[in-house]
Amino acid sequence: MSFALYLVGFLLITGGIAWGLVVAGVPHLYIGIACLILLGLGIVTGVSKTRARDSSH
Repeated sequence: MSFALYLVGFLLITGGIAWGLVVAGVPHLYIGIACLILLGLGIVTGVSKTRARDSSH
């Protein structure tokens, strides 16, 4: 559940950045590339922060 919340928040941030880039007149190709990079980073950081830790015995 916390991963889903983390990902939703990251999607909102990515959408805001994309909107700002569109308003600034950045070409759509570069916006798409930036969004893919941000989504990849969001997934990697979300998984690393929300995964269950291994309990050492």
